[in-house]
Amino acid sequence: MTTFDDREKAFENKFAHDAELRFKAEARRNKLLGLWAADLLGHRDEAAEAYAQTVILADLELPGDSDVLDKLARDLDGRVTRDVIRDKMADCMRQAVEEISAQTS
Repeated sequence: MTTFDDREKAFENKFAHDAELRFKAEARRNKLLGLWAADLLGHRDEAAEAYAQTVILADLELPGDSDVLDKLARDLDGRVTRDVIRDKMADCMRQAVEEISAQTS
C-alpha cells in the first residue's frame, strides 16, 4: 500500500469512528432529554424509561433535531417553551459527549 492509500484508509476510519460517536452521543442526548421531559410530565421509573425511548425513536423520523424538538414541544405544551427545550437539548448534548468521551478514554 502506498502512503496515500494509508492516509486515505486512516481518514475513512476516523470518519466512521466520528460518525459512530456522534450517533451514540445523539442517542444518549435524546435519552437524557426524554428523562427530563418525563419528569416534567410526572412519569417515574419504568414509565420514564419508556417515554425516553419514544424520544429516541422520534429522532429517527427526520434528519436533524427538529423531530425531537417538535415531539417535546407537543408533549410539554404549556409547561416549557421551545427555547427552554433547545437550551436543554444543548445541555444534554454536552453531558452526552462528556459521558461518551469518558467511556472511550
